[in-house]
Amino acid sequence: MCFRQIISISQGLLVPIIACITVYIAYQQLRTNQQKLKLKIYDRRLRIYEEVKKILSLILRTAKPQFLDLMNFRMASSEADFLFDGREIRQYIDEIVTHGLKLEAWNNEYRDYTQIASAPPGYDPIKVSEGMDKELKWFSGQFDVACEKFRKYLDISK
Repeated sequence: MCFRQIISISQGLLVPIIACITVYIAYQQLRTNQQKLKLKIYDRRLRIYEEVKKILSLILRTAKPQFLDLMNFRMASSEADFLFDGREIRQYIDEIVTHGLKLEAWNNEYRDYTQIASAPPGYDPIKVSEGMDKELKWFSGQFDVACEKFRKYLDISK
């Protein structure tokens, strides 16, 4: 084989080699972009999980959720509808708000009773304290429940 034949063959192979390298680079860029997207989604999902833990901590610390805190939580977690498959997380967030509103109502009823000289008609202090206790027990078990609900969306071991 002469030198000219080697150069001719090399020139013929150069275009396919460059095409293969270009395809490989494009594939790597695609994978990198997919990983960036997954990371962004993960960060946003983690923020929702942190909002859940924050409201649970607030309620358990004070035992007196405020309507404004619950509405701020609902707004801070509103993106959950679009970040999680199905309605499981949205329903769980709504459940937290519902239990928070119930606890607030029990607290208000108790406070109203303690601020007046005599009990209003039909006021049952045992019923009120049992209602408060029931809601606080529900909240005290929610850290583990929240962890399990979010695990499949935040598990990076896969």
